Amino acid sequence: MQFFGGSEISPSPPVPTATGNNVHMMYIFNRSGVCLFYREWNRPLRTLNPQQDHKLMFGLLFSLKSFTAKMDPTSADKGNLGVPQLPGQGCSFHSFRTNTYKLSFTETPSGIKIILVTHPRTGDLRDSLKYIYNLYVEYAVRNPLYNPGTTLRCELFNTSLDQYVRSIS
Repeated sequence: MQFFGGSEISPSPPVPTATGNNVHMMYIFNRSGVCLFYREWNRPLRTLNPQQDHKLMFGLLFSLKSFTAKMDPTSADKGNLGVPQLPGQGCSFHSFRTNTYKLSFTETPSGIKIILVTHPRTGDLRDSLKYIYNLYVEYAVRNPLYNPGTTLRCELFNTSLDQYVRSIS
């Protein structure tokens, strides 16, 4: 990151060499902000307890969605900053990148939010997020033992997700 021709503030992390080392963590939230699933693969620093981490991530998504809708140059109806929007309503964002990570996001029509935090040089992950949502539908929504709105605990989902995440580059 450079400011007005200045020197490099913080170096980017090295490009991962091992397969599957690109994804740091993943979240799945329902429309109410309840974290249904959280998984870490490559997170060297843990600074918060899980509840604080989940609240901050959901708050970040809420704020970014509200901000992007308010700044949309193509829509005359901006709504009020901070007012929740329906999935697919208004302008939305798909990802943002810092010098140390990239956050990719998708929201389904049912309000399920899937977030992947990856290495900053990881490419577009919209198709990967759709694939992960399909895994969620297959192993959670269609599972008669799963109670919607509760934490997802399904070994088949975990195994399939781990296998898929290792393939993301």
